[in-house]
Amino acid sequence: MAHAVSHAGSDAHGHGDHGSGGDGGHGHLKLQYHPGLPLTNGKLIVWLFLSTEIMFFAGLIGTYIVLRFGAPTWPIPAEVHLSEPIGAFNTFVLICSSVSVVLCLEAAKKNNAGAAKGWVLITFVLGSVFLGVKMYEYNAKFAHGIYPQMPHSLIYEKADLNYAAAVRVRLEALESKFQADESALREKLGDAATADNPQLKELQDRLAIVTEQKAKARAEETTAATTPNPVERQAALESLADRISTLPRSHGDHEHGLNHDYQWLRLPIRIPGGNMWASTYFLLTGFHAVHVLVGLIVFAMMVPMTLNVARAGFIENIGLYWHFVDLVWIFLFPLLYLF
Repeated sequence: MAHAVSHAGSDAHGHGDHGSGGDGGHGHLKLQYHPGLPLTNGKLIVWLFLSTEIMFFAGLIGTYIVLRFGAPTWPIPAEVHLSEPIGAFNTFVLICSSVSVVLCLEAAKKNNAGAAKGWVLITFVLGSVFLGVKMYEYNAKFAHGIYPQMPHSLIYEKADLNYAAAVRVRLEALESKFQADESALREKLGDAATADNPQLKELQDRLAIVTEQKAKARAEETTAATTPNPVERQAALESLADRISTLPRSHGDHEHGLNHDYQWLRLPIRIPGGNMWASTYFLLTGFHAVHVLVGLIVFAMMVPMTLNVARAGFIENIGLYWHFVDLVWIFLFPLLYLF
């Protein structure tokens, strides 16, 4: 920005002839230029980068909102093993990590390198806790066969004959496997193959469960395929699906199905809207987790540094990035866990 500055003549009280053609009684202009934005190059680059990240996450979150509220059915948290208290705890952890970054910056500005390093370590630990909790949540989904897509996913959108056939095929495969394992174990143990043997007993117990459930599944599949009454057909299929999946009866009270009581069964599960939910959940939380991981790598690199006043600008820049990561999660938590 240019400023015009007027400079008076050397004699402010009119010594000399003001009407003369000399320059002594006339002002002249001098242009002075000042920068428009008091930003360092590093901070400007960070803001430009964050502007692209804002557009990226805005697109993802906007797409999720359209899919979520436009879907005819959407699973409740209990059906997909999503815990609101765990999500709230993780949100609190990430907010605390943003506070520790601010305290790190203030310590660096005061040239207190020791305190600044301590706050960086705390931030790193809190971010690691966040990722650890997220891994625990992912494992809970994977243990119940909830993946973003086939072939790993066990989710079926509705209870129909295709679903019943998939359950039967899985039970038949398990029955054949346990029978083969039992025969191999008996051959290996020889005379020691008694009912008291824990390995043999476990195989026999599992085989009994599979045989019982296979008989029930076959009966329900036969009813669904042959009964002329459509209500009875659907009731048989719903009975099969309800016995396998986790059934939410009331708020805070759940009756667990076969896949919960015997996780080794891994039977196909019926979750209306479950495939779309899994795709959006893992996409949003996965991309956010990658951003958290990048921040943790930078924090780990900062630990051996001397975080004095000379490093304040660098700490402020990584703090801006970390606050953005925190802000994105504040949007994701209520969308994914509460609505």
